[in-house]
Formats: sequence, C-alpha cells, structure tokens
Amino acid sequence: MSVTETPSHRIAHLYGDHHGWLQSWFHRRLGNAADAADLAHDVFVRLLTAPRQFENAPQARGYLRTVANGVCVDFWRRRSLEQAWLEALAQQPEPTAPSAEQHAAALEALHEIDAMLRSLPPKAASAFVMAVACDMTDQEVAEALGVSSRMVRKYVAQAMLCCMRLEARHAGAAP
Repeated sequence: MSVTETPSHRIAHLYGDHHGWLQSWFHRRLGNAADAADLAHDVFVRLLTAPRQFENAPQARGYLRTVANGVCVDFWRRRSLEQAWLEALAQQPEPTAPSAEQHAAALEALHEIDAMLRSLPPKAASAFVMAVACDMTDQEVAEALGVSSRMVRKYVAQAMLCCMRLEARHAGAAP
C-alpha cells in the first residue's frame, strides 16, 4: 500500500484480500452461509467507522480475527436472547401473544438491557439481576457476591441509574 493511499482504498484492499477467508471463518463457526456473510460484512463496516492501518497481512488478519471473535460473541448473545424470548412467547396463550411490532420492540428492549448490564461492572450487574429479577434481599445478594449489604445497595443504585438513562432516552425519542 502506498503512503498516499486513502482509508477507503485500504479498506477495499483489506476486503479483497481477507473477505473470503473471514466469511469462511464465520461459516465454520456458525454453520450458516447467510449469517457468515452478514457478520463478515459487519466486520468491514466496523473498519469503515474506525479505520486502522496494518504493517502486513498477518497483522491485518489477526486484527480481523479479534474483531470477528467479538462479533461472534455478540451474535450468539443476541440469538440466545431472541431464543429465550421466543420460548417465553411459546408459553403464552394465543390471545395474549404480542403483535409483530410489540415483538420487535420487546427484542430491542432486551438487547438494550443486555448491553446496559454488560456495560456495568460484573458485580453491579449481578447484584441488580439478583435483587430485581430474582427478588433476593440485600443480605442474600451480599452473601452470594461476597460483599456488604451496603455495597449491594450501591450496585443496584448504579444499575437503576443506567435504567433511568435508558428510559429517558426512549422518552425523548417517543413521538
């Protein structure tokens, strides 16, 4: 690559040199050619939004593999959430099943909550889930996490603040 080469030209070269390999890498892990093509595309879109320069092909491939691992983890996490949602829906009697719009909104909310929980320190996320979803007392959560009850309250407050920010963002986006 020349010194004056633009970022878009570098991405085009990377794409030409590595897209086939990356798509095959995803296909081996996912067992689905369509998902593999989508995820390989996502990796290169990420490079467009945050361009990088590489000294050589092995360095580029190593970086692409690292990004691809993260993309796979996100994909599996999203699929797992969606599968859990579908299983919960299957348990619902037909008249109470949500509309397609409600279904899409619920999945989007689940993804946002999952992202919010992953943005928290692990103990804060665990404390919040145990206290809110599992209806455990502060003392029970404290014993499970090996922290004080006061720390549990701080963790839950931290998570609640994130929830309120999510809610405020949606309230601001509502028509």
